[in-house]
Amino acid sequence: MALRENFPNEPVKITLPRIYDPRGSLTVVEEQNQIPFDIARVYWIYDVPGGEERGAHSHRKLQQLMMAVSGSLDIEVTDGFTTKVFTLNKPFEGLYLPPGIWRRMFNFSSGSCLLSIVSLPYDEKEYIRDYDEFIENARKRGPIITQE
Repeated sequence: MALRENFPNEPVKITLPRIYDPRGSLTVVEEQNQIPFDIARVYWIYDVPGGEERGAHSHRKLQQLMMAVSGSLDIEVTDGFTTKVFTLNKPFEGLYLPPGIWRRMFNFSSGSCLLSIVSLPYDEKEYIRDYDEFIENARKRGPIITQE
């Protein structure tokens, strides 16, 4: 429970454990250990054609950890007040996204694979796909991302 209480409530890049071995490295993610939520679903995005974008939505309650397990990509996040861009290009780094963050994934390299570990099963009602609705909710909620 301490991880949940002490984890930042904003998008943050985290370094995951790496276990080195001459036969190849291994990285692990465990619920309530590296991430502050129970794992309900895992999915991956791959074979993204050059120039295409993914995402363009927010979640009402879902928490997420995104990792480029192969290749690289950029993820633009906004809380409706502040926007940041994160580059994922190491299989032992992940981007944690709390609820209420609009995300857009782009600049997928050839052969990239984006793995997502999320806190809720799929439910279309959990998504906010309309940017104006997202901004309206953000104004009611207030900022999430701290400015640097």
